[in-house]
Amino acid sequence: MKIKDTIIILAIVTFMSLFSNVLGTKANIMQSIPGLLILAVIAFVGMLCAKYLPGNIPAAAWVVTLGCIVTIPGVPGSDIINGYVKHVGFVALCTPILAYAGVSIGKDLDAFAKTGWRIVVLSIVVFVGTYIGSAIIAQCILKYLGQI
Repeated sequence: MKIKDTIIILAIVTFMSLFSNVLGTKANIMQSIPGLLILAVIAFVGMLCAKYLPGNIPAAAWVVTLGCIVTIPGVPGSDIINGYVKHVGFVALCTPILAYAGVSIGKDLDAFAKTGWRIVVLSIVVFVGTYIGSAIIAQCILKYLGQI
């Protein structure tokens, strides 16, 4: 994908996220804009790293890694970044991503239908396994901390 296309897509997703953040969390639009722009820059830099750095590491891994690094307490500027990003709701970020996933599946519905019933079983197993695994980890940590 060309850099110009990446910027256009990030701009569209950022605008959609801003819209859903303001509607969903009743956040102030002026407080949401800096946080969303910071997240867009992190995503853009992660995509550039995936494209130009060796190792064939996916862009999502770069974005998550960069996001974690710049928000670690003690890293210069992390307090400022965390202060702005805290005004962005998680659901606001998920909405455009899920919309894109829906459009992608709708576009390739024939290929999706050819996968057959096995994909449904696999999805259910993954969802249940993830839920049970998360519940076990939460139970252990809460018990260790004395919360339950």
